[in-house]
Amino acid sequence: MDAVVQRVSTSWTKKSRGGSEAARRNAAPTAFLLPPGLRSGLHEVAMLESESFEPRTQVRDLSEPGTILREVDGLLRVDPPEVSMFSMPRRDRRPPAVRLALGQWLQWHVNHRFVGRCEGAWSYRLETFNILYGAAMPDVFLGVPSRRVDERRHLR
Repeated sequence: MDAVVQRVSTSWTKKSRGGSEAARRNAAPTAFLLPPGLRSGLHEVAMLESESFEPRTQVRDLSEPGTILREVDGLLRVDPPEVSMFSMPRRDRRPPAVRLALGQWLQWHVNHRFVGRCEGAWSYRLETFNILYGAAMPDVFLGVPSRRVDERRHLR
């Protein structure tokens, strides 16, 4: 399947909920240049508060993109990204799958709040899935997406 998924994950704690730290977090990009020569695969970008939101990247195959991709009737069907049963807010009703024609791309945002197991401190994560059906140019995700789904919710 000719598809590229760029999964951008930004993680933070209460420290980055307000003031200048929140401004740094909010300045974190939700799309990046693809590595040269990547025609199909998963480009993961992680930015952690503990690392000053510096992007860490890796390239993997499409076996675990964080969402289900299927080719159906000449289109790429993208099911909603996976969400942890331990995250808040609950998402009992999810948007429907998105279908992309060759050359189209989708940007899907979803955010989460987690409670620490031992100390009970909250942590947060924003995940952005940039998904292209077809061969990719390195700057493909820096433009305007063909489709956009925004599942971000108020996290308290």
